[in-house]
Amino acid sequence: MTEKEELKKDQPAFVAEPLTSQQQPHAQFVATQRPRGRRPSGPGVRRYVPPPPVPRTQSGGTRPDSANPQAKQDAPRSGGQRKSRSRARFSEPRAKISTQRYLPPTPIHEGKIGTPKELVTQFAQEDNTLKIIALGGLGEIGKNMYVLEYKDDIVVIDAGIMFPEDNMPGIDFVIPNTKYLEDRKDRIRGLILTHGHQDHVGAVPYLQQRLGNPDIYTAQLTRGIVLKRHTEFPNAPKLNIHNVKSGDVVKLGDYFEIEFFHMNHNIPDDLGVLARTPVGNVIHTADFKFDANPVNDVPVNFDVLRKFGDEGVLALLCDSTDAETVGHSISEATIYENLEVIFKEATGTMFVGTFSSMINRIQQLIQLSEKYGRKVIFDGYSLKSNIEIAKELGYIKMHKGTQISMDQIDNYPREKVTVIATGAQGEENASLMRIVNREHRHVVLKKGDTVIFSSSVVPGNERSVQRLKDMLYRTGLKVFHYKMMDIHAGGHARQEDLKEIIELLRPKFLMPIHGQYSMMITLGKIGQEKGIPEENVIVADNGQIIHFTPDQWWIDKQTAPSNFVMVDGLGIGDIGNVVLRDRQVLAEDGMFVIIALVDPRTGQVNRSPDIISRGFVYLKEQKELLAQVRKQVRRIIESDKARPMNVQYLKDQIRDEVGRFLFQKTERRPMVLPVIIET
Repeated sequence: MTEKEELKKDQPAFVAEPLTSQQQPHAQFVATQRPRGRRPSGPGVRRYVPPPPVPRTQSGGTRPDSANPQAKQDAPRSGGQRKSRSRARFSEPRAKISTQRYLPPTPIHEGKIGTPKELVTQFAQEDNTLKIIALGGLGEIGKNMYVLEYKDDIVVIDAGIMFPEDNMPGIDFVIPNTKYLEDRKDRIRGLILTHGHQDHVGAVPYLQQRLGNPDIYTAQLTRGIVLKRHTEFPNAPKLNIHNVKSGDVVKLGDYFEIEFFHMNHNIPDDLGVLARTPVGNVIHTADFKFDANPVNDVPVNFDVLRKFGDEGVLALLCDSTDAETVGHSISEATIYENLEVIFKEATGTMFVGTFSSMINRIQQLIQLSEKYGRKVIFDGYSLKSNIEIAKELGYIKMHKGTQISMDQIDNYPREKVTVIATGAQGEENASLMRIVNREHRHVVLKKGDTVIFSSSVVPGNERSVQRLKDMLYRTGLKVFHYKMMDIHAGGHARQEDLKEIIELLRPKFLMPIHGQYSMMITLGKIGQEKGIPEENVIVADNGQIIHFTPDQWWIDKQTAPSNFVMVDGLGIGDIGNVVLRDRQVLAEDGMFVIIALVDPRTGQVNRSPDIISRGFVYLKEQKELLAQVRKQVRRIIESDKARPMNVQYLKDQIRDEVGRFLFQKTERRPMVLPVIIET
């Protein structure tokens, strides 16, 4: 079923869409709401008759008004060119929301769609290929989930969330579509979680039952973060989590042998995955970077990676997030040195905004605070939760008495306190934003205080972060961020690190993951520079099923469902295109409700229709407009002589004509909701 057919099937109540350009002269506005059953038939029941197609010239445009009398009739009486432009704007469809976005198959792999001819007979008899499917993480940042499948065994790597885009009003976050796995959940031998960031583990509470509550394999800190999050879901079944560490080997099913290896990231216990299969070895790098001097961690063992390369790597699934950044990743030791410069010169209370999961960075800030005699306060629910887990497991170390509670802040001089808080991305309800807005119960900013943004700006948050910085500068604070000096290092490999891991592992096939499309393409080019043939670089899309044999690969003609599954409150997947489009219309142009009391015997409107406007116009200032709307509503209802009265038809007529009238007067398209009450 095509996307258009799905939208028609689940058509929303009271959603207005423009007609095509060919139908504009007949009507400038049409509502998609129609009765889901068959329209009533019989004597006196009117039917909607679609407009005739507009004749077109040889050049493809519509004929002039002289050849189109209906267009003349509908033309505005005043306003000249402005009105004609407004009609053109009105005819344009609204921008598609994200779940409606359709990405065509990657054209560089057009010749790779379908089973190769020489393997068709063999493939039909028995499928001996290794399948790799990304259900999230390709062409986007977040909701990472990758599937390895061979015969009856399936291994899943990660189950993350993605934060909503700007045009997803009201959505909390997005999780992968696991329909492919739900249909095969009896074959899932294990779920591997590479590290504790939410874009890799955040979807576990929502998906575990859908996947049959499989065994989970992960490192100690990640286990603690997942279990802590799981306590917020009291009705969910107990998780079956197994602790693993670098060097451990686990047999999953009949065909998968999994070996874990240590990688550097900006959170401890980051594990890469080597999957040995009958077809060949597959390596998933996890999020990684190379750091010769990590803080609170040990460097990557290059000898282990070189040994994997000697053993032979069929496919490398490689982190591409920072593939567009030249050079080597900045060492955490460099970050520590630059942070110390700020601590030496800092005045007043020091506020540090960072991500709650950046355990290594938080450890640096604790060490510097202790060195310069500052007490440390943690503020933000997720931050405090992660700190308690890390302290219990020994990943965060501090002297007794270093940490104080927020309500003790006034017991110490301002220059002796460091506040580590969430909200460096300008989140409205996060700790740092509440402090800046003077909505915090315990903290008041004062001129001379110091603020450090020890995190990069997540794409899409640029405006909110800039607004936050401006507010801090207005208060007279000293502000430091990563563009001024190296006080933040991303957790992802840059170009030189990526070249190095390709040299160490020497894969036959390279499949970039975890990145926007441009990042994946860039990593593919880096692979080609290091000797991987262009035809062996696989830049795939979510949902594509990639088949591997020891010598070749191809993309299956079938795809796995990979559209967004949105979480809104307690609802999982119940918000789709229809509801989001309604929200978008309400957010852009508001709503206009018309309530009419009608005598069904006479068809007369009993009193002046009531009108409710939200987000469209202020009623007290638009009395003339409302009077004209009421007049139109009364005319539409009382001109219909059909008996019994067809209420649905009248509502459609009111929606169409009033919608067109409101656009002509305001150039806005509110959601028009007619309500007819028979009295």
